Amino acid sequence: MSHDTDKLIRQLSLVAFLMAERRPLTARDVKSNVEGYSEMSDEAFARRFYSDRAELLALGVPLQSQRDEFTGEELYTLRSENYFLPKLDLEDDELAALQTALYLLEGKFAYAEPLRLALQNLALGRPGFADAATETAVRVEVLDPDYSPEMPGRLGKLEGAISKQRTVKFPYFSIARNKEKERTLNPYALLTDFGVWYVVGADLDDGGKVKKFRVSRIRGDIRFATRRERDFRIPTDFRIDDFVGRPPWQIGDIVGEARIEVGHDTAWWVERAYGNAGRLDGDSFLTEYSSLEQLASWILRQDGRAVPVEPDDLRRVVKESLERVRERHSGDAPKLAREAAPPPSDGIGERPAGPVVPERFAVLQSLLAYLLDACGEERDAVIPARELVERFSIPAEELEEHLQLLNLVNFGGGCYTVYAELDGDSVRVDKELYGDNFRSPPRLTPLEARAIRLALEFVGPMIAADAHTPLDRVRRKLEETFGQFELTQTPEPHVGSEEEQLVATFSGAIRDRRIVEVEYQKEGEQTWSQRLVEPYSLERKLPNWQVHTWDRTRDAERSFRLDRMRKARLTDKTYEPRTGFEPHGLRDARTAQVLYTKSVARWALERGARPLKDGTALAEMPVGSPEWLVGEILFYRGEAIVLEPEDLRKRTAERAKELLTELGVSRLRVRS
Repeated sequence: MSHDTDKLIRQLSLVAFLMAERRPLTARDVKSNVEGYSEMSDEAFARRFYSDRAELLALGVPLQSQRDEFTGEELYTLRSENYFLPKLDLEDDELAALQTALYLLEGKFAYAEPLRLALQNLALGRPGFADAATETAVRVEVLDPDYSPEMPGRLGKLEGAISKQRTVKFPYFSIARNKEKERTLNPYALLTDFGVWYVVGADLDDGGKVKKFRVSRIRGDIRFATRRERDFRIPTDFRIDDFVGRPPWQIGDIVGEARIEVGHDTAWWVERAYGNAGRLDGDSFLTEYSSLEQLASWILRQDGRAVPVEPDDLRRVVKESLERVRERHSGDAPKLAREAAPPPSDGIGERPAGPVVPERFAVLQSLLAYLLDACGEERDAVIPARELVERFSIPAEELEEHLQLLNLVNFGGGCYTVYAELDGDSVRVDKELYGDNFRSPPRLTPLEARAIRLALEFVGPMIAADAHTPLDRVRRKLEETFGQFELTQTPEPHVGSEEEQLVATFSGAIRDRRIVEVEYQKEGEQTWSQRLVEPYSLERKLPNWQVHTWDRTRDAERSFRLDRMRKARLTDKTYEPRTGFEPHGLRDARTAQVLYTKSVARWALERGARPLKDGTALAEMPVGSPEWLVGEILFYRGEAIVLEPEDLRKRTAERAKELLTELGVSRLRVRS
């Protein structure tokens, strides 16, 4: 029997023994009665018992200890009311909506398996709970631009290192320095920020400073730095939310505060999208900054809706950038170098790895509860083997091994929990004397809780809309299932109430075929416009939500980003779906050719541009509206150049000239 199998039997039997006894027990009691300990020497027992307790605590199993006031011995307890899921006030439609979330995220969510196991536990004992997705799933598409074939394996390795508190080493490409270097990291947490996956931890190559590393920039294999069972402990004052939601101009040490005039018709959007990065003072946005260049990029992307007021250095950066854009879009377009060989895949050298998977202990816990629940009040049951394989994502060839492991779990003194045997296409289950002790589902592990929180981050508003329940209520109910551990390694889902309400409005409108009146502020426009739209589908393209519609006001297909929508109101009018109309964003888009200079080419390559031999990069991008392209080009402050079509190239130059005056920087002196 392997070391890991021995450990699983030991840990499950330890849990069973402590719960069955229902009294404080000494280490001597454990050594004498729990499967796997009795044959050990005292020294080996002390080491293994300490390690098993630490792992169980990390899995969310609420083991408690206290000293006997008379003998001084350590006493151990595990109360069943702390081990099992509390009684849930989760309605059937709320649970069904969570199942829909799993369906939506399937194939593009690295935490799908822990989420599946969590939902299995939440649904245990609920008659009539179906696996079929609700009709919402047909109306929503979820796209994760940062997702790649290598991403699940990397997240799985990092998740394992975080849970075991193991130091890791990996080659990392620093895009700012344009250099690859091996990094040594104590990983504390994984998070998504603006649709991008990061690992946060102590950088041992920089004195232990806590930093964020973009997971997609890890090159090659992630490996443990030592052979120890544990290398570090996560600091008690570490809070993952401190690393989420900072805009690019606030990454690094803050050096000052800027004042930016945004105008009354834009202030609502700035407050919604960037309220955590600053404050509004009338129609001015005050925000701290660490980089004037990054803040200037944001101002220019607003295409006239944000005017720099102070400091003067910010205004100078804006002026220099606009003059560079105008100069590089005047006259003939630059000539292109020949294409270079594409960079090697970032997965080269990495051993194949699967996605994030639930801990095997957690799978066995849940499988045991499921088998016993199938018996109900009877002594035995027969379950289709395929049902267990699909529900618990256990490979068919490994099902028998899982059942044999459960057969060895005992309460001490020869009392076992269950006997399960694979018999052809069925599993025969016999409930043992104390089997009912494990009939209820266990509390969720920290990994399962993280999976639920990430699902709420990705598609939370759809869950709320489908369950006809406010998202904070669903979240509050779910977090009651997380047990007594702290979730410092998982950020709070960042979903605004406005976004949730908009998703709910469009979800209902799509279902009932209702026309919606919207107030929308398009890029490049100084104020919002009113539209009447027929909504057909929602799309979650991280980090934004979009709705695909037929715009009756413009008599054309249009897609709208919800974060730019001021209001949305259901009207009393209904619509009939247009024959043959399948809405997709950018159906009638033009293609623009854009050259990225050497200084920004590596960022463009991450987004799919092609490398050229002189170090620049070339991209061909669909353009739904000229205003969007102008804002995109302005963002790069002259380091992105439209080559064709010629009319968009001229339009970019003209807009840069106009903005020099509109932003009040045309007469500003630039320091030499």
